[in-house]
Amino acid sequence: MEPQLGLIEQSFHVRYSDGVREALDELGDSFLITDPSISGHPIVFASSAFLKIFGYSKDQVIGKNGRMFQGPKTNRRSVLEIREAIRQEKAIQISLLNYRKDGTPFWMLFHMCPVFAKEDGRVVHFLGVQVPILRKSGVVRNPSKLCEDGTGFLGCCRREVTSDSVMEVGRGLALDYLLNSDDRELEIDQPCEASELEKRKAATAISNILSVLAHYSASEVTGRLVCGKACCLSGMGLGASINISFGRIKQSFVLTDPHLHDMPIVYASDAFLKLTGYARHEVLGRNCRFLSGLDTVSATQFQIAECIRNERPCTVHILNYRKDKTSFWNFLHISPVRNATGKVAYFVGVQISSSCNSQGKQGLSPAMEHLSVVGAVKVAVRSLSIGASTS
Repeated sequence: MEPQLGLIEQSFHVRYSDGVREALDELGDSFLITDPSISGHPIVFASSAFLKIFGYSKDQVIGKNGRMFQGPKTNRRSVLEIREAIRQEKAIQISLLNYRKDGTPFWMLFHMCPVFAKEDGRVVHFLGVQVPILRKSGVVRNPSKLCEDGTGFLGCCRREVTSDSVMEVGRGLALDYLLNSDDRELEIDQPCEASELEKRKAATAISNILSVLAHYSASEVTGRLVCGKACCLSGMGLGASINISFGRIKQSFVLTDPHLHDMPIVYASDAFLKLTGYARHEVLGRNCRFLSGLDTVSATQFQIAECIRNERPCTVHILNYRKDKTSFWNFLHISPVRNATGKVAYFVGVQISSSCNSQGKQGLSPAMEHLSVVGAVKVAVRSLSIGASTS
């Protein structure tokens, strides 16, 4: 778990400057930020308002997947719609039944959007805002009296309040309603519709949070698509769904893009980072040559280059170097990865340190381990390219 926590910390420290966490908390909104490039798509930031509403501590949330807040009566179709939005790297606003730590269910408006890096259009995070949907027994005709009592919020899902001046009041009442609802029967069996005010509040929160992230960004981020289309396979950035698929592969491997200048690495697995000692931001965008050193045999490098030029697989033993300058013998397998049309989209390189046992953790020989990783990568790439062509 420690390497995973290191990646989660790095997710924020590398991309944003000091003070971003404090600035985000000052907004007072309930929201999460997740990182699709890390295995399991974990939560990397949870606002104080979110923790208070859901009843969890920070340590109980960070590193977990957002499914932990779902329960037996959460609508499966709504969950699938959210997953599809992640796959397509698009925003979604949907009513969802979630559960607090004590098991109390409540309806909320969930507004999620991707956060794109401005420099290459890659999705770096997903932002999810939660606005509790307040219930009322009838039409609230005098919004100024909302502060006097909360009785107008019991019964149905919708509250017909249109004045923007009560938005902050509504935020406080929402929190009070959730934290003091022991004697209130929550109607959870019927879908709950958010009011226009709640929808505007969620959209405003998204805009404010993105502004903070952009202000504190080490390399600018934006909430808008910067390359016209969410993740095309030939671009530098990989899609969220393919990152999640790759995150399930536990072996050391990298993916390179032969269509970009100098064939840079566009994906590096957690195991690769552990093997070489590099951080992800130190690897992405570089050619694999940076692992070579003084004693790396040039003939082996030429053999690799020829296989790539001819678009065919090869397996070699090559002397590589870690970040700390220590060397290791790399049993390297390189293979082209073709998309659904049969064209080479990427090359995958699978690394096995020769200092390891002859059989991997799963009891596979090195050759079989190579092939298993290549097969999993090919399936992920082809699935994504098929989905892109039919969407």
